[in-house]
Amino acid sequence: MTIINENKEQFQKAIEFLKQDISVLRTGRATPAIVEDITVEAYGSRQALKALASISVADAKTLTVDPWDKSLMQAVEQAIRNSEIGINPVNDGKLIRLPLPDLTADRRQELIKVLHQKLEHARIAIRKIREEVRGKIDVAEKNKEISEDEKYGFHEDLEKLVKEHNEQIKQIGEDKEKEITTI
Repeated sequence: MTIINENKEQFQKAIEFLKQDISVLRTGRATPAIVEDITVEAYGSRQALKALASISVADAKTLTVDPWDKSLMQAVEQAIRNSEIGINPVNDGKLIRLPLPDLTADRRQELIKVLHQKLEHARIAIRKIREEVRGKIDVAEKNKEISEDEKYGFHEDLEKLVKEHNEQIKQIGEDKEKEITTI
């Protein structure tokens, strides 16, 4: 079991990456995840917005961004405007308000397509990890570290693990799709 256990973390990282990746898909509800990873040109380098400002939810349809250094207001506003999230920032001099527009039916369908692409990328990542682990199991058998029976047992355990993670991906996708389509 050690070969499988050593690589379980890789499968979990793929799931965590998927969760983070789809958190930016806008669902009509305000959440800081929508903007926190936008990169801003500040102090001569590019930094994530969450490192430069506090991001909070003012109400269900509005986010507020309060840069800690007020001299960065223009840079933050420009970065949000240039990002592909489709939100038009309102700068009142003290903080930046981000009113989220209502999602149209077309936009919801586009988001669902993007969601399905991200889910497929996660499944591909799981398959790649499975192939790497299979290779390690086969090498271990060739090097006489494990028996042939153990090899087949490991392959079965690996398939169970892959199936569990694919089910997780499916559930995450269904939940997010429901969130996107809920008006």
